[in-house]
Amino acid sequence: MTKLPDFARARVLVVGDVMLDRYWFGDVSRISPEAPVPVVHVKRTEERPGGAANVARNVSALAGSATLLAVVGDDEAAGTLEKLLEREHVKASLHRDPELSTTVKLRVIGQQQQLLRIDFERAPSREVLSAKLDEYERLVDAADAVVLSDYGKGGLEHVQAMIAAARKHGKPVLVDPKGDDYSRYRGATVLTPNRSEFREVAGRWSDEADLARRAQKLRADLGLDALVVTRSEEGMSLFTANESHHEPTVAREVYDVSGAGDTVIGVLALMVASGANLHEAMRVANHAAGIVVGKLGTAVVHREELAASLGER
Repeated sequence: MTKLPDFARARVLVVGDVMLDRYWFGDVSRISPEAPVPVVHVKRTEERPGGAANVARNVSALAGSATLLAVVGDDEAAGTLEKLLEREHVKASLHRDPELSTTVKLRVIGQQQQLLRIDFERAPSREVLSAKLDEYERLVDAADAVVLSDYGKGGLEHVQAMIAAARKHGKPVLVDPKGDDYSRYRGATVLTPNRSEFREVAGRWSDEADLARRAQKLRADLGLDALVVTRSEEGMSLFTANESHHEPTVAREVYDVSGAGDTVIGVLALMVASGANLHEAMRVANHAAGIVVGKLGTAVVHREELAASLGER
């Protein structure tokens, strides 16, 4: 049994691509006469922080101290995001770029099923990214762990400099990667690709031994302390210089996997910031993922849920 640490003193800095997740929930009772598509009668709407903002709110939901640094547009969605983050006790430094529209993902849900997703996005300007780098240097020093959450939207253009700064200050830096060029994450403490992201970079594996070989090669090539591969229904695998360790899945019923990776890296960082080793950190993150996939949309895990899942009394 893993005992949960007191997260109150743990300080996590989260940097990366943020977005506003919008949900339109409704009933579907007929097909449109205009085209063969369902007509959704919207009954309620919901808004939640997404991307790196969801990582930060997962840290905050477990009573850790979360600071978020990101670039947004100078628009209504950015204002909504700021209010939501304030409500969830996340210290947010959102740099506004008037040439940018804040990334919004709108999901239309009918009868508890996602029918459509519409994305609004545009990459930030280099000027705003450079200003963010200056502030990042100042914030790193006050953090116990740093998360770089890459959704490929341009907010981590300077990821190599960010990793170097965190390591220079002696802070562990955990990266949720994107794309097929992992060389830009060289020198990070931990990389947390999901199964399909890892396959894209390392190629297909034939069995567990082959997976371990590929993972250890990638870890060594990039100079990482550890690689954590999240594997959906197969659980999670940790690869360090000393071991290859697997945690089977703890999901009860998978309802929605969106945002599960945010929960995993948020909980990993919180555990590491609290002084836990990666073995313990991954076990707790695996339980957190098992809880969050049972919820609809970008959700968070609370301490009571996590303690119960881990078997704490």
